Amino acid sequence: MLFDLVTIPCLADNYAYLLRDHDSGKVALIDVPEAAPILAELKTRGWELSQIWLTHHHPDHVQGLAEVLETHQANVIGGKADEHRLPPLDRKVEEGNTITLGAMEVQVLDVSGHTVGHLAFYVPAAKTAFTADSLMALGCGRLFEGTPAQMWESLQKLIALPADTTLCSGHEYTQSNANFALTVDPDNTALISRAKDIKAARAKGQPTVPSQLSTELETNPFLRPADPGIRATLGMPTASDSDVFAEIRKRKDSF
Repeated sequence: MLFDLVTIPCLADNYAYLLRDHDSGKVALIDVPEAAPILAELKTRGWELSQIWLTHHHPDHVQGLAEVLETHQANVIGGKADEHRLPPLDRKVEEGNTITLGAMEVQVLDVSGHTVGHLAFYVPAAKTAFTADSLMALGCGRLFEGTPAQMWESLQKLIALPADTTLCSGHEYTQSNANFALTVDPDNTALISRAKDIKAARAKGQPTVPSQLSTELETNPFLRPADPGIRATLGMPTASDSDVFAEIRKRKDSF
């Protein structure tokens, strides 16, 4: 199975993604923060959009949609539970549904927390998950609507994916996430090394996403509430994983 994955910087720190199935030539766009860079990338590559997958309703993930649709007649797919605050959808999906892009099957996951109704799209054949503002590089999305328990439940679905999954998240927040992560997991040698690499990459203007799930499992404190070192730092040796996660999220909110 051959595919192309293209990361497109948008706005100040957003990312959109293009996924193309080689056999069929079908192309999906995941989130639409800003039309101009997406349209430019499509024109440069000579690609026509087939589908647009929306992860959640926030403007910085959907506001470029109308302009993209002016030149690409793509089917817009988004969350059934969120249809009342998303742009008009051609298909409404929920957890357990599948989408097909050419020969590739796409699994829909409910990863509510950042918003209620936030979706992730997992493509096993491409070993890629589009997680937007749920699981992020060295972080997770701020809980604007959901509860810590809800977000921890969502993250466990993503933790269960194969470790070699590529994670396509929605923002370039990794350096600030690394700075925070070191405050709750200061002795993690993998994290210390990653933080140095991130700092060097950002100094050169290089993106830090996508990332690999295996790397997040080693270094992202939001996926590691069971870690004894993190629990010791937080003074929560016997708390539940959900409560430790909630404390990490609370500390990040005020960091």
